[in-house]
Amino acid sequence: MSLTLYTRVRTRAYNPYPARLVTLLLITLFTLAACSKEDDTEQIRNLIKEGAKLAEEHSAAGLLELTTEDFVARPGKHDDREVKRILWYAFNHYGNFKVMYPEPSVDLQENGREASAKVYFMIVKKERSIPKLKDLYKDPRGWLEEVGENADLYRLKLELLKNNGDWLVRSALLEPFRGVGFSS
Repeated sequence: MSLTLYTRVRTRAYNPYPARLVTLLLITLFTLAACSKEDDTEQIRNLIKEGAKLAEEHSAAGLLELTTEDFVARPGKHDDREVKRILWYAFNHYGNFKVMYPEPSVDLQENGREASAKVYFMIVKKERSIPKLKDLYKDPRGWLEEVGENADLYRLKLELLKNNGDWLVRSALLEPFRGVGFSS
């Protein structure tokens, strides 16, 4: 009788089906988590791409639609009304332009609802072409070295919040960029 009991316990302990099921479940969860982070990163990069397009179109209202209700622009503490005014002056100053930038860096927070991004960019006349920069999109350091001293470079630091599945900009800090020794 004790031999029979031992055999039953041993058989149940080594049943491979639950172990396979748990392993499959864990692999699926880790894959979904990785895909989710990639999707969020790509969504944020697409948001930045949309923002560049709207800036080129001189759409201050469109840009502000990509922000949260409590959006703040820095340096200073400019609300959306002041940002519209600043953008109007900038659009008039630059005229028709293109925004060029390498791949933005994105850092997702553990909670899945917050992120930060850095965008190094330059504004150039609409008709100007710098074909080599397209090849350096995935190499921000190389992109910045190629631009070098030939353009005014800026760094935009964004704090983002995920709201109902969409990423929105909560705050933006615009600074002149002074050199290639940067941290992504």
